[in-house]
This record gives sequence, structure tokens and C-alpha cells, in this order.
Amino acid sequence: MGGRRNRWAGALVVCWTLALVTFVYLPIGTGILASLGASRYFTFPIAKWGLDWWAKTFNALETQALLETSLKIAAAVTVVAVVLGFFGALAFARFQWRGRGLFQKLVLLPIFFPQSVLGLALLLWFNALGLQLSWQTAIFAHLVWIVPVVTLVISIQVYSFDPALEEAAYDLGATRWQVLREVTLPVLFPGLFSGALFAFLLSWGNFPLSLFTTGADSTVPEYMYAKMVAGYTPGVQVLGTVSTLGAAFLLLGGYGLILILRRRQRA
Repeated sequence: MGGRRNRWAGALVVCWTLALVTFVYLPIGTGILASLGASRYFTFPIAKWGLDWWAKTFNALETQALLETSLKIAAAVTVVAVVLGFFGALAFARFQWRGRGLFQKLVLLPIFFPQSVLGLALLLWFNALGLQLSWQTAIFAHLVWIVPVVTLVISIQVYSFDPALEEAAYDLGATRWQVLREVTLPVLFPGLFSGALFAFLLSWGNFPLSLFTTGADSTVPEYMYAKMVAGYTPGVQVLGTVSTLGAAFLLLGGYGLILILRRRQRA
């Protein structure tokens, strides 16, 4: 009787999981199919398959400029966010100091602001300072929201870090730089790498902050929104497919890299 119940429970879990995955990923699959059709608008079944829209999209100078701008913003945000998040995580989770509780609250505060409100506030602030809006101001805007997220992600790894490892290295005569390079960073690498993935993907796909702070420059999400409002082309689906598959590749590749590193450490 118990075995039969377990089989039924396992079957229900599998069915529920498949239903959930289908519900979440079916719209993404529809977008991929729409990018592979030769017609301007998506119809199913697809009458004619082709990669014409892929060629037109990537041959367009506008698309190349969009990808370049988005990559520059996401790469810069990733580097700065990981550096700030690393030191912020040490202060957040590692060391006991006066004002730590207030620091933890202030660091996480931007996460709870609606991004549209935060973007508008940054726009007003940039205008008050007389700064010209561009992709550089978008980097700062993204950092205001993403650095707290990265700090929280790295802090999870820091909480599990054993300070005795550093103390043992100091006892063996290692310098502060050697301890950081040979002990602290390797142990915290999964958290740093996860934080970098979060930073890059959140920055790449961010629309509200970019809309308010990029000025004359445009990112991929802004272009996709503009084309969905007016002048739709299947290039929207092409860029959406590229973003989705790129994110999946980064996540799966990053997870695989972390598993490989953990196996090496155990070995």
C-alpha cells in the first residue's frame, strides 16, 4: 500500500513539474518559432520556414549598435558590481562591527523600490547635476539596483565561509594578499561567479532603468519594447531568442563550471 502511494505521489510530482515547465516555457518556445518563420507575423502552423529575419536583424547597423551598447553596459555593471558586492558581502556577513545592522538594511533598500520609480529619481538627479544621459549614466543606474542583489548573493557564500582557514594560512606565514588570493577568493568563487551571472543577466534584460537613463543610446530591451508598440518586425523575436538562449547558456555553463570546481576541490 505504501509503495503504491509513493508511486502515485511520484507520478503526480512529475506531472505537476511538466505542467509547470510547459506553462513557463511555452511562450518562450513560441517566440523562438516566430523568429524562424518567413512571414512578418506569427501564424501556426508555420507555412514557410527560414532564417531571413535572422540575417536581416544581424546585418542591420541598428541591431549591431544595440548589442554593443547592451554588452558594454552589462559588462561594466558585472565587473563593478562583483567588486563592490565582494567587499560589501564581507562587511554584510563576515565581520562584526558597530552599525552592521543599519548597513545591512541600507544595502538591501534599493531592491524594494519599484525600478520605474528608481529610474525616474535617478533621471531627476542626473538632470539636477547637469549630466548628459548616455549608456554611462545607465551603468550607474543599473549599479544602484544590482549591487545590492550581488551583495546578497555573495553574502550567502560568505556566511558558510570558515574564518579558521584564513587563520591557519596566517599561522603558516602567508601574507594578507596571499590569503586573499589563495584562500578567500577560491572559497568564495561560487558566490562571486553566481553574483557575476546575476549582474550580467539583470543588467542585460533591464528595461525600466535603461528607459529613464540611457538618453539617445538604446539597449536591446528598449528596442524590443519600441518595436512592439509600433513598427513590429520579427527582429523582436530574433533578439528575444538570442537573449533567452544566451541566458540559458550562461546559467547552465556556469552551473557546470561550479560543479567541476567543486569536484576538483573534493578530489
